[in-house]
Amino acid sequence: MLTHTSGLVSGPVSNRENAKVARKKGETLAEYIPRLGAVPLEFQPGTQWAYSAQAGLDTLARIVEIVSGQDFDQFTRRRIFEPLGMKDTFFKPAEVPAPRTVTLYGKIPKGFQKQENPEFMDGAYFSGGGGLFTTAEDYLQFGQMLANGGQLNGKRLLSPRTVEMMRSVYARIRCQAGLAAEGFGLSVRVINDSVAAGTALSTGCFGWSGIFGTHFWWIRKKTLWPY
Repeated sequence: MLTHTSGLVSGPVSNRENAKVARKKGETLAEYIPRLGAVPLEFQPGTQWAYSAQAGLDTLARIVEIVSGQDFDQFTRRRIFEPLGMKDTFFKPAEVPAPRTVTLYGKIPKGFQKQENPEFMDGAYFSGGGGLFTTAEDYLQFGQMLANGGQLNGKRLLSPRTVEMMRSVYARIRCQAGLAAEGFGLSVRVINDSVAAGTALSTGCFGWSGIFGTHFWWIRKKTLWPY
């Protein structure tokens, strides 16, 4: 599921069947995720790469709840946000200071139209695939932790080996001119060949982009550009 090769809600067939057991407003991970067991996989696990949007990562979030005995929002707060000093990162919209919340807009033929938060962001469902409110400063703490090999300010969240595994390529997601331009690690996209990928990002960096315009990339080493 971390590599998006599970086939869980990853294409037209599984998306159509998932709609029959879709989450209802106010339901938690514990109430919705078990119903995914009735949804056929799009392909045999491990045979293809296809982004599993929320289903895969939400299932993993439910596993975290079962193993830790905590709701996913409590787990992330105690094990990630508080140790990293991420004081402005929340799952629940009610906890977000309204004057500091960015207004979302969608492009329409006549200009831009204000958008509401997605329905799953109702304070009851703590998605593993999205739904957090945060600031650039808080996000930087998380990114710096990864850049430091899993630790920040003397507090270790991940082992260096775990970070190494995260940025290792487990699946190819884009090829250009016969080269594996981009691959996928554990929940992150990896640039295998920056030239083949047609990007200014350095070969070897990894990260991900959020649906509302957040882009995060961790670069292993500095690249000096002549000028």
